[in-house]
Amino acid sequence: MTGRKPAAKLHNRLAVLRAERNLSRQDLAGALGINYQTVGYIERGCNNPSLELALDKAAYFGLPVEAIFSREPLEPMSARLYGRSDATQPEEPSRNA
Repeated sequence: MTGRKPAAKLHNRLAVLRAERNLSRQDLAGALGINYQTVGYIERGCNNPSLELALDKAAYFGLPVEAIFSREPLEPMSARLYGRSDATQPEEPSRNA
């Protein structure tokens, strides 16, 4: 027994990044040379990517790896972009317009 702790779950934004670019799991998998099921497992947090695969994904999307993967839950992009703390609830449209 090596005494290693099990790998901690990594949170990621892969599904959001794919959706923004209209990419299927198969599209992303083909571009990275991996199986499309691997993309799904990583998106759902069932598997953690290798360091090489995480860096390949970051390079593919043109983002730093920490913008895609995190040990802590990632803040919704709407909260970051629009400064909303309740990003899970859509704002009611104004009827005074």
